[in-house]
Amino acid sequence: KGLKMFYKIELDFLNTVFIKNHLNAFIIENDGKEEKTEEKNFFDSRSFFKRNIPILKEKHLYKYTDSYKLCYRFLLLPETEKKTVLIVGPFLSEVISKEQALIIGEENSVSPQQYKFLLEYYSTLPILQENSPLLIMLSTFCERIWKTSSIIVTDFDNKKAQADTPFSKTMLNVDATSELIKKEAIERRYSFENKLIRAVSLGQLQIESQFVGAFSSDMFEKRNSDPLQNAKNYCIIMNTLLRKGAEQGGVHPVYLDEVSSDYAIKIEKLSSSNLIADLMKEMFRAYCRLVRKHNLRKYTPVVQKTILMIDADLSNDLTTKTLSTNLGVSLGYLSSIFKKETGQTLSEYVCSRRMDYAEYLLTTTNLQIQTIALHSGIMDVQYFSKLFKRYKGKTPSNSRKGK
Repeated sequence: KGLKMFYKIELDFLNTVFIKNHLNAFIIENDGKEEKTEEKNFFDSRSFFKRNIPILKEKHLYKYTDSYKLCYRFLLLPETEKKTVLIVGPFLSEVISKEQALIIGEENSVSPQQYKFLLEYYSTLPILQENSPLLIMLSTFCERIWKTSSIIVTDFDNKKAQADTPFSKTMLNVDATSELIKKEAIERRYSFENKLIRAVSLGQLQIESQFVGAFSSDMFEKRNSDPLQNAKNYCIIMNTLLRKGAEQGGVHPVYLDEVSSDYAIKIEKLSSSNLIADLMKEMFRAYCRLVRKHNLRKYTPVVQKTILMIDADLSNDLTTKTLSTNLGVSLGYLSSIFKKETGQTLSEYVCSRRMDYAEYLLTTTNLQIQTIALHSGIMDVQYFSKLFKRYKGKTPSNSRKGK
């Protein structure tokens, strides 16, 4: 924007550091015009902040967390012709689990289809706690431009504030693990890793004991002086190797992504390097079970595609007619071959998978039963309750009480 200020060098440096750490930062002027932006963020945050520029005070570093748990820091910049605000964010203060995302989605009337985009968006955001070096750097920048030895971070009180356009058409797709997998590390453990991958590809839970001695941080190269960071780095590598093994075992990426994402969150929350062995054993067993449960190689391609289409989104329209149309085959042929290969009719399989998912949500979240019914593809909550009792032998309420 060609702003002329005595602290321009510091501001440029700060912005460069944020960019290198995948933290978004942008500047908005109070020019009275409607903000038009090509910002590739999940939420349209620019117009929200622009509307609130008039109420901001000088020499205040504001912090704001919206209803989606997205965090921001912002401040008025001094010595500018028009009121100008620097916004840093969004970022997260903690990892958002799938269960937390479901609750956030329910509170914000997010549909089951939009929930998938919300979950994906969370995975692209940096996680910064109060003592994060990046936030400390921002505070130091404020001390510099305001010529003070300390500053106070003020909560921005705007309970009615909502994002203008919650869901954008573009999504970021970042593979957070690829940079951690270094060729030389894989080569040093080439033999071990290939045995591990083969064991997982065959679902060989019974030979876990052959790998127990290797499941510790001692087997890995120490890349830095922080034992916990080393543990997390190599848990990420192990998660990737196990995922590859399961993929070779015939498990489709639809299932792999769910398990891999769950373990990515557990790795991020790892609090001690002493926990690495137990977590790696757990991961090994989980991927082996995944191969045993979801190996689709025994099915013909049309049945494989049908199962994947069903399991990809249980909230979709999954009638036999819709599935056969999407697959480009006749309704009769699809019904016949699916029953022949799986032993279940299509409707039985769909209902079974929906009730399994509903049971999972009932026992792992506090979502309303009506919300769980919607995520399970059932619009009528009374019909959902009857269906659940038929498949699970108890009502949704009783299932939740026993969790």
